[in-house]
Parts: sequence; C-alpha cells; structure tokens
Amino acid sequence: MWTRHHKNRNTGRLILPTVCAAFLAYFGYHTYNGEYGINSKHQLEQRRTELTARLEKLHDERIHIERRANLLRDGNLEKDMLDEYARRALSMSKPDEVVIMLDEAFVN
Repeated sequence: MWTRHHKNRNTGRLILPTVCAAFLAYFGYHTYNGEYGINSKHQLEQRRTELTARLEKLHDERIHIERRANLLRDGNLEKDMLDEYARRALSMSKPDEVVIMLDEAFVN
C-alpha cells in the first residue's frame, strides 16, 4: 500500500490575509478618491463656495440693472437718464458739449 506524504506549504496560510488586504486596499482607495469619497467632498465644497460667490455677484449686478431700468419706466421716466442712455448707445454728443469718458468701475 502506497501512502502519499504532502509537504506542508505556507502558501495556504497567506491566501486569506492577501485577499483581505486586497479588499481593504480597494475599499480604502475608493473611500478617499472615489466619486463620493473624502477628496471629492472637499472638491465639491470648494466648487460650492465659488458658485455661491458668483451667485452673489450676479445678484448684486441684477439689482443694479433693475434699479437703472426702473428709471426708464413710463411712470418714472427721467429725461436726463434717457438722454444719457441714447447718447452713450449712439456715441453722439452736441458740438458744444465736453464728454468725459469714465471706466465702468468709476460709474458704478
């Protein structure tokens, strides 16, 4: 009768820890760099602050435009304001006028 003797190998003992380490590495990587990971959270927070600042700027600009538009409505029509808009749009002035051009930052 033949008997087979197998040599004890250490590779069987390393398979389960290696598989567990691979799973931990995979999930750890995606916890930090994944679509909903920690890094993405910081990027989304930065984007939100940028867009909030842009929204506030656009809101202020809209209020400014609405105030100027209210001056041109039929009940509030100011002839000086209408004259100013027409001259600026057509780039025209009278021969005896002095025109001083200002940057947009100084006008507001």
